Amino acid sequence: MASYGSHTIGVRTIKVVNAKQVNVLKAQAGEDLPTYDRPLTLEVWYPAKVETPGGDYRVFMRDGKTEVTISGRAVRDATPETVMTKFPLIILSHGFPGNRYLLAHLGENLASKGYVVASIDHTDSTYNDRAAFGSTLVNRPLDQKFVLDEITRLSEQPGNFLSGLVDPSQTGLIGYSMGAYGSMITAGAGISPSGVALKSVGVADNAPARTLAIHQARSESHAKLFDPRFKAIIAIAPWGYQKGLFDAEGLMEAKVPIFFMGGSADDVADYNKDIRVFFEGVKKVDRYLLTFEHANHNAAAPMPAPAESWPVNADLGFSPFDHYGDAVWDTVRMNNIAQHFATVWFDLKVKGDQSRAAYLQLVEDSEKGVWATNPDGTPKPEHNYWKGFRNRTAKALKLEHRAAD
Repeated sequence: MASYGSHTIGVRTIKVVNAKQVNVLKAQAGEDLPTYDRPLTLEVWYPAKVETPGGDYRVFMRDGKTEVTISGRAVRDATPETVMTKFPLIILSHGFPGNRYLLAHLGENLASKGYVVASIDHTDSTYNDRAAFGSTLVNRPLDQKFVLDEITRLSEQPGNFLSGLVDPSQTGLIGYSMGAYGSMITAGAGISPSGVALKSVGVADNAPARTLAIHQARSESHAKLFDPRFKAIIAIAPWGYQKGLFDAEGLMEAKVPIFFMGGSADDVADYNKDIRVFFEGVKKVDRYLLTFEHANHNAAAPMPAPAESWPVNADLGFSPFDHYGDAVWDTVRMNNIAQHFATVWFDLKVKGDQSRAAYLQLVEDSEKGVWATNPDGTPKPEHNYWKGFRNRTAKALKLEHRAAD
């Protein structure tokens, strides 16, 4: 399921503005909260009429200064397909810092399988636009919801390339790291009262002037943020529980099925104190956890490291490769596995393709799967190898499932 689908793809860059948002960077306790018009840049991949696939992207690396070229299959500004049935929407939300291209491999892959994919440059949270962490804490779920609303608005404009192409009533969301933090709130989980009051979240200052209270569990503002158009979520390495931002009661408010991914050696979004706690804690929804054994925080989500990222960077004091790669796993391999399960999850939960369920009905430990086939290739009764994986390839993976309570 990791292979590209039957659709050739186009890509366009869209600039949108979320008006009258709280300016977290200028908020001061005891004063009226200032507002501003919050700009966002989106990269949108979509099924398109393409004769010769291929194109380049200019992207900033982790230092926020070095710009490099990466290549893909999408053709810039290509004419959208003419369709009878609109395509579902998938929204991508990067880590801190990151950019809209960090998960581009998922954007192109899913678009080729009949989705429109919108990837966000989160203001104050990109490589070349990094600001105080409090903005990320407050704005991640707000950006995710706004992009859904904005794609909906654009799709209703006659003459817009999204008109007749996308069905935002059927939407999935993929968040990585801080994007996954935001996706937990988008799914309905709320920040704890003590989390709102924290002065520090361990790595940086908390959002000032109680601006994070908008996401507090069981608050009116948090309840209003939930949008039932989100049908399924993938949360890769979600962060925040170990720092006290969430509690068990807040996780119980999640309302959307979630597929978690993470590395067992993750020491940023701690595997045992963040990832597994989120997985076990969202008890009211159907959920899965895919574990990459021995992988760290870069499991599955980031694109392969550009060659320019290999040398040590003088400004960063380390090789930018460390931001993309893993000490154990090959990034392309992890990307392919993520693409496989993202296709399965969204086809099942967003498109309603029940045939995909078989790809999730697996022996929990991949290495305990048995490959047993007859000479003609048909499976023997004892065959229970991971569906979709070739013989000898389902290694160092674990897939756990919890049904909704």
